[in-house]
Amino acid sequence: MIAYIEGELTHKEPTHAIIEAAGLGYQIRISLNTYSSIKEIKGKCKLHTHLQIKEDAHSLFGFFEITEKKVFQELISVSGIGPGTAMVMLSSMDAVGVQQAIASEDIRAIQGIKGIGAKTAQRVILELKDKMKKDLLITDNQVNTFPYNTKRNEALSALVTLGISKNIAEKNLDVIIKKEGENLTLEQLIKLALKMS
Repeated sequence: MIAYIEGELTHKEPTHAIIEAAGLGYQIRISLNTYSSIKEIKGKCKLHTHLQIKEDAHSLFGFFEITEKKVFQELISVSGIGPGTAMVMLSSMDAVGVQQAIASEDIRAIQGIKGIGAKTAQRVILELKDKMKKDLLITDNQVNTFPYNTKRNEALSALVTLGISKNIAEKNLDVIIKKEGENLTLEQLIKLALKMS
């Protein structure tokens, strides 16, 4: 998986950008929101990417914000939502707008997006509303305590790698953060969570 591409932005259009990195020109499909973010950029540019491999094509999708990439990946996990439809959704609304529409079960907002029918809108809400609610809470917290939430996410990743279920790890970390405050080091956070598991 190519996590991101950073290099010289050599071409940009509302649907794609070309970034030259290490002598290679990567054509990356982008949303209108990403296009708006890079419109004024000249020179060096970094896009978070998602690579989709099919029998007949390798497609690279790029996002200026990591949140937009995460929402894209959530959307394409829903049956009936392909990368093209997900890009249309992220071009119609920004990533947080999509999250809020799904979390608040705003079927009219989702159905108002070109190519989304009633059944698909219902399926997106049914499959993603809980995930989007949780992501929105994390996003809201990150506004105030971004470095600490990065630490929490690193601790969560480490605990899952160590074999602890994600749900249990998340609950334990939240309890520890509430009880101990935000001055713990990453190592202390992981050790305390391991003791609770």
